[in-house]
Amino acid sequence: MDTKDVNNHPNNRCGSIEVITGSMFSGKTEELLRRLKRAEIARQKVERFKPSIDVRDSLYELVSHDNHTMPCTSVEASGEILLYADGADVVGIDEAQFFDAGLVEVCQKLAADGLRVIVAGLDMDFQGRPFGPMPALCAVADEVTKLHAVCVKCGDSAYLSHRKVDSEAKVLIGEFAEYEPLCRKCYNEAVNKNK
Repeated sequence: MDTKDVNNHPNNRCGSIEVITGSMFSGKTEELLRRLKRAEIARQKVERFKPSIDVRDSLYELVSHDNHTMPCTSVEASGEILLYADGADVVGIDEAQFFDAGLVEVCQKLAADGLRVIVAGLDMDFQGRPFGPMPALCAVADEVTKLHAVCVKCGDSAYLSHRKVDSEAKVLIGEFAEYEPLCRKCYNEAVNKNK
């Protein structure tokens, strides 16, 4: 086996976990798609996943708010990702906050196997609390990118997703009709106004 073959052997790849996080409308999926597109340009085998609970636009596509898309596999549980990621160089996972806690272990296993894992998801729920497996993913990640939307009330950097509809459900799939990005000050004003 020549040197080139040795360097391309899966066991010689250096795996990593990249997390893209922030509020709704901050461009997380857009950034995920950008990174996955670059990997494809580099002729790397890319597999993309999202939780089957997210049926807003398409069950079989990752869709950004500005309507850029890529095909993906929709899965019920994080463990399924291991079944479909065989042979991949790069794994992209969107809407990670909706996955079970096992997603952290799945990402670590993929990275230990030499894959580049890129995960996008909300860091906080509508009440400003850490959301799903995202805090643990940020802790084990090699790189964390936190994006901010623009506060729709004052124009400052938004970091919270304010729910505009009356529901206490932890998970409420929605878009602009249900949520708005707000800065800390405007979020606190909106929440206190509704009390």
